[in-house]
Amino acid sequence: MNAREKKFVHLVQAHYQIHGRHDLPWRKTNDPYKIIVSEVMLQQTQVERVLPKYNEFIRKWPTARALTRASLAEVLRAWQGLGYNRRAKLLHECAKIITNEHDGKWPQTHIEFTRLPGIGSYTAGAVMAFAFNQPVPIIETNIRTVYLHHFFKNQSNVSEATLMQVITKTLDTKHPREWYWALMDYGSFLKKNEGYHNQRAKSYTKQSTFKGSDREIRGAILRELTFGAKTLAALQKLAFDPCRVETQVHKLLTEGMVAKSNRSYILPS
Repeated sequence: MNAREKKFVHLVQAHYQIHGRHDLPWRKTNDPYKIIVSEVMLQQTQVERVLPKYNEFIRKWPTARALTRASLAEVLRAWQGLGYNRRAKLLHECAKIITNEHDGKWPQTHIEFTRLPGIGSYTAGAVMAFAFNQPVPIIETNIRTVYLHHFFKNQSNVSEATLMQVITKTLDTKHPREWYWALMDYGSFLKKNEGYHNQRAKSYTKQSTFKGSDREIRGAILRELTFGAKTLAALQKLAFDPCRVETQVHKLLTEGMVAKSNRSYILPS
């Protein structure tokens, strides 16, 4: 590392020592299952919303084997309030594969993790870093914010490959777990105090509006079904266009997110 990079590393580490979120429960474990639960929950969801849900989820299902014994309906009920309900289904499927096909043993390599449902390159890398303390280069919104702010301040359309070069060069190969925690906490601080930098990344895509979206309709349908079976007519009384509700009900049915029982729709067993 050159002098500028060393100064940067010192700054990030100093910020973490004083302002780091040291008490987050998923930072007090190296259990791959608990780390995957936290990473899946944290996708596009703020820490403050995830914390109570994570604690509740782990209390109910402390292991992948325990989660496998739960029905998808139970998992979806526990997931309410987090959004992106498909994540819950994929996490449930992931637990089943680990339990039933791998005797409860988690993969040991990045590429093996990416073969699991719902586990992309970033999540696989995060598990390698946080569970196994392996120095795998990873990038997510807070990390991206830090590097854009410090190394590409007046640039736009910055590619992930360019960012990864600097991330790799400044990676603490002895303590990657703590280094990524520090980066994430510093990135969160920058977003709150220095503005949003990620729109300068080439990979940036503006998130679509939630209000009135198909995603809102899907969430409302699943939330309604947590109270029990509902006919299509009952679901169409939700505060959306009945035709759009019908379309999303059929999509959820096709995806296995809901099931049909006689003339009613229910959460899957």
